[in-house]
Amino acid sequence: MKVEPGDIVELWTEDAFGGHVRGPDDVVSKVIQWPFVNPQTGPFFIEGAEPGDTLAVHFVSIEPSREWAASTTVPLFGALSSTTRTPSLQEPLPEVVWMYDVDRARRTVTYHAARGDWTVELPMDPMHGTVGVAPAAFEARSSLVPAEHGGNLDTPEMRAGTTCFLGVNVEGALFALGDGHCRQGEGELCGVAVEAAMDTVVLIDLIKGRVTLWPRLENDAYVMSAGSARPLEDAFRIAQWDLCTWLSEDYGLDRLDAYQLLTQVAESPVANVVDPNYTFVCKAPKRYLPAGPAYGGMHAVLKETAAVYRATKH
Repeated sequence: MKVEPGDIVELWTEDAFGGHVRGPDDVVSKVIQWPFVNPQTGPFFIEGAEPGDTLAVHFVSIEPSREWAASTTVPLFGALSSTTRTPSLQEPLPEVVWMYDVDRARRTVTYHAARGDWTVELPMDPMHGTVGVAPAAFEARSSLVPAEHGGNLDTPEMRAGTTCFLGVNVEGALFALGDGHCRQGEGELCGVAVEAAMDTVVLIDLIKGRVTLWPRLENDAYVMSAGSARPLEDAFRIAQWDLCTWLSEDYGLDRLDAYQLLTQVAESPVANVVDPNYTFVCKAPKRYLPAGPAYGGMHAVLKETAAVYRATKH
């Protein structure tokens, strides 16, 4: 599908299981044929996008499209399990499925213990775990991998109201997204969030001639950089380095001044510690930054356009 800069795109994404996990007996080893997991919607060819440009994607809305969602344990996957990259003599964890009730009117998802009787309502906080463009150098990457192109970042910051900036690596950018989560804790500990199909609206624009090396995000309160690598400390360094660079580019701070300021005000949530690369996010509160809007104020422009769109839907 071809998209013009400035277009609003209404789309649907399937959940990370391809819709195959629908009940307690649908364990991943039985219903998923690897590597066909984490399907994406796209790619979208962005007219005029070329290497050296930056794609701006504003999330207008993200809403669960079903009244249920699912989470599971997966063999050899998760932060507290043996994995294919860190093998041990420990047996894989038992496969367990947790089904969640999704109440869109009340904005809650209900957790039910699979091996007990505890039930609790959790606030809904819809997000997309996987958002990205085609990688550079003709490389093909699994949709499970986060890296410079975006991909499976699994950060809860990728919610409605956020603008994501991604560097363009190929003609048309080839933007895609998926892996909707009704909510997710920082780190995505077991590797599987509250996975759900989503009805999502995005506003897509293009910043010509602006290079962006790592995924960046902006909302009304923060600017953020996402770094992905192994070991985790390298992901941390990448995110901090990129945000230092961003504050120098758009806010006029000397690199060392940005380094010092981030040392005192930065927030650094872990996005994921389970994927082929781990992801850290570095956040700077905008109230502590000099005047000088990021990317020429693109987030504010897209936010205003999104508000006009929403007004036409009510």
